[in-house]
Amino acid sequence: MNEIIKRKLEILPVNPGCYLMKDKHGTVIYVGKSKMLRNRVRSYFTGAHDRKTQRLVQEIVDFEYFVTSSELEALILEMNLIKKYDPKYNVMLKDDKSYPYLKITNERHPRLLITRKVKKDKGKYFGPYPNVIAARETKKLLDRMYPLRKCNNPPGRPCLYYHMHQCLACSENPPKKDDYAEIVQEISSFLQGGFKDIKEKLKNKMFEASEALNFERAKELRDQIQHIEVVMEKQKMTMTDRTDRDIFGFTYDKGWMCIQVFFMRQGKLIERNVSHFPIYDDPEEAFLSYIGRFYLHQNHLKPKEILLPIGTKRELVSELLGVQALTPLRGRKKELVELATKNAKIALEEKFLLIERDEERTIDATEKLGEILNIETPHRIEAFDNSNIQGTDPVSAMIVFVDGRPSKKDYRKYKIRTVEGPDDYETMREVIRRRYSRVLKEGLPLPDLIIVDGGKGQISAATDVLENELALDIPIAGLVKDDRHKTSELLYGSPPQIVPLERQSHEFYLVQRIQDEVHRFAISFHRNLRSKGLFQSALDGIPGVGEKRKKLLLRHFKSMKEMKMASVEDITKLGIPSNTAMEIIKHLNESDAVETGDTKPTP
Repeated sequence: MNEIIKRKLEILPVNPGCYLMKDKHGTVIYVGKSKMLRNRVRSYFTGAHDRKTQRLVQEIVDFEYFVTSSELEALILEMNLIKKYDPKYNVMLKDDKSYPYLKITNERHPRLLITRKVKKDKGKYFGPYPNVIAARETKKLLDRMYPLRKCNNPPGRPCLYYHMHQCLACSENPPKKDDYAEIVQEISSFLQGGFKDIKEKLKNKMFEASEALNFERAKELRDQIQHIEVVMEKQKMTMTDRTDRDIFGFTYDKGWMCIQVFFMRQGKLIERNVSHFPIYDDPEEAFLSYIGRFYLHQNHLKPKEILLPIGTKRELVSELLGVQALTPLRGRKKELVELATKNAKIALEEKFLLIERDEERTIDATEKLGEILNIETPHRIEAFDNSNIQGTDPVSAMIVFVDGRPSKKDYRKYKIRTVEGPDDYETMREVIRRRYSRVLKEGLPLPDLIIVDGGKGQISAATDVLENELALDIPIAGLVKDDRHKTSELLYGSPPQIVPLERQSHEFYLVQRIQDEVHRFAISFHRNLRSKGLFQSALDGIPGVGEKRKKLLLRHFKSMKEMKMASVEDITKLGIPSNTAMEIIKHLNESDAVETGDTKPTP
């Protein structure tokens, strides 16, 4: 614990509030809240912790805090700070996608859509559907049953769905507003649990069609009834009050929490959501933070009622969300909460088995690599590789691994500007200079370890730029491949020496994954660059032909062969001046002559 932290711990208030933990770069790595700041923040730096919390504490070199007037204010402030800073240790809900909803638009000709965004646009929303397949099947069923708009054709121009009796908006006499209002009401009733009545109506129509010997229509109605039974009547867990409610259950162990949410709509349990994440706070407070972010930052529609485990601060949840929150003590509602909690416990046990395997190949491998190199744990590793063919179109690529996993949003591509010919060392100098000059200028996070694809020469070039030009002290290692282009040796030190890594160890597999990934990324970039150059090269360098005219010519003539056979008049019809058209024909004929070996100009 450094002196800055010691002094701040002595003057921490006992009020509720939020705290921000920072690393050596000044980056916020964790945001938390507490009803008593002094006790909570001090707890990080005293006593024993699990490995996960120890990793967090090892990176903390400073912290800030905000005092609030209530626990509710602290909860709201915590959510806003997490949204602002996106700290790497606040992983709660980071990987969760927003759920799909069925929406009836508020238009002259309404449409039925699947959407993940809930807006205040007077549309009708139904859901959520955590199972997107269920949402699609329900929409497909409703599309068969109700002829809402499915195209953008004007009236009188029928679409394919019109001929299938599934879209009447493009007919010569489209439905009136009152007709649409009736259809919208039927769909709303269907999605709110009234599908059984509609199924009975369809059965009656089916019998009428059968008696009228209209067997084709009867078959269509029979298929619709079967779809209703398959899609809408799968769920057996119901409650008779037909109230929309969300049921929460949670459990925690070994510094991890699992939360299960059951979605009950119109008294029917339609789906569930499962979330696992590490916690560094009091479990009950972590649970409250999850609920707040689940509804306020993930845009989940709030139900009429939320059921919570006994001991949860339901008054705080009700005040935060503006809905009724209950902690049932008996009956069917209590059984549902217990069922959610039981499912959470089972899911967390399964998660621990997966975590043990995953940490061996990622976090544990990263820590072990740091020990072998005798450096601090390289949480952030940046790796570089160059690619060219005999010096043409030279490029370089950088990838980033954070705690043993690729962080693809941080990947970068570089076109080499100053190097001529196949000079791998100067290419490495340029890209290292450009990368870390920008990092210093923009205050971006520095890596804990740099890995270059190559041997002593590449390491020396990168070290020279970092130390002598940029005054940076960052460990640099090199990766050397064998004759089969596989990772062979890791070089490190001054002068670089071979680092002994066991071939079957997780740390060796980690550097192997890094080298394979940076090589793949660099090669892909180089191939894309070359393919673009080959595609456009025939029109390059022609006076008066820029990017717009290139696209115009290629779009019109479809192929270079067709363009070479065109006359001046064919080209001028596109709005290209005659002198430029003559230059295009001359250029293409000259390129043909070069390809065939005939260097004489065409008369």
